[in-house]
Amino acid sequence: MGPINRPLELEWLEDFLALVDSGNFSRAAQARSIAQPALSRHIRALEEWVGVELVDRSRHPATTTPAGEVFLLSAKTVLASLVLARTQAHEAQSQSNSRLQFAATHALSLNFFPRWLQGIEQKLKLGAIFMVSDSYRACEDLFLQQGVQFLLYHDHPALPSKLRGPEFEFLHLGDDKLVPVSATNSQGHLLHQLESEQVSILAYSLESGLGQIVQAQLGIALSAARFKRVFTAHHAVLLKTLALEGRGIAWLPQSLVQEELALGRLQMAGTEKWRVDVAIRLVRSTNPLNMAAMALWETHPKTV
Repeated sequence: MGPINRPLELEWLEDFLALVDSGNFSRAAQARSIAQPALSRHIRALEEWVGVELVDRSRHPATTTPAGEVFLLSAKTVLASLVLARTQAHEAQSQSNSRLQFAATHALSLNFFPRWLQGIEQKLKLGAIFMVSDSYRACEDLFLQQGVQFLLYHDHPALPSKLRGPEFEFLHLGDDKLVPVSATNSQGHLLHQLESEQVSILAYSLESGLGQIVQAQLGIALSAARFKRVFTAHHAVLLKTLALEGRGIAWLPQSLVQEELALGRLQMAGTEKWRVDVAIRLVRSTNPLNMAAMALWETHPKTV
C-alpha cells in the first residue's frame, strides 16, 4: 500500500476521527450523516493516501493500529488548527473580537443566564452576544463542533458527558437542586404527592441532561408500578407549565421555580430523599479564545 496522487480530503480526516470515537463503522457513519459504505471508502482512501493501515478491522470495537494512533494525534491537531483558522478569519472579517457565543440548556437560559450575565456586565464591557438555547445533548454537540465558545449546563457525576477530558476547563457558577413539585388546589393542598398510591409523572426525555440525571439517581425508585409517566419532553420550561396546570409531578431546577414556590403556586411534592443536588457549570475548550471570551473567563476562578 502506498500514497496515491490524489489530494487529501478534509472529510476523510473527520470520518477517521468519528470512527475512532465510536469504534464502529455503522455508528460513525450515522454520526457523520453518510452511508456506511461511503465512510468505509473514505477510511480506505485515507489509508491509501497515508500509505499504511490506520484501522484494525479484525477487532471489535474497531481500533487504531500503532501507525493509526500516531496519525490520530496529527489529524486532531490539523483539524483543530483549521477550525481555529476559520474562526479567526471570520473574526477578522467581521471585526468580532468582542463577540461572545454561548449554548445554554433551556432551564438555565431563561432565569440564571440573564442574571449571571448582568453581573458580568458590571465588571466588563461586553460586545455582541450570541446564544443558543436547546436540550443538553444539542448544546453539547454544538459546543463540541466549536459552534460556540461556552456551554452552560447543569452538571452531576451521573450525567453521561463527552466533556470530562483534559481538553476542557470548567467554572463552577453555583449550586441548584432538582426538586419534585406539584400544583395545589384552591385550598392550597397538593394535587399530586410522591407518597400516593398512584402518581402522575411529568418526565424528561433522555435528550435532556436533567432527564439523564433524574434517571441515574431516581430511576429505580420511579420504576415502581405506582408511578405513571403521563407526559415526556426535554424542555424543563414545558414540564413546568404542565405542572402548574396540575397534570402531575415534575423534577424542576429550584432556580427555575423559586417564584412559583414562594407564591404557593407550586409546592414540594416529596421529602428531601427525592431531591437531587446539581451544579451549574460553564465549560470552554482549552483552544485559544478571543479577547472578550478570555476576559469573561478570567472573572471567575477555574474549577474542575
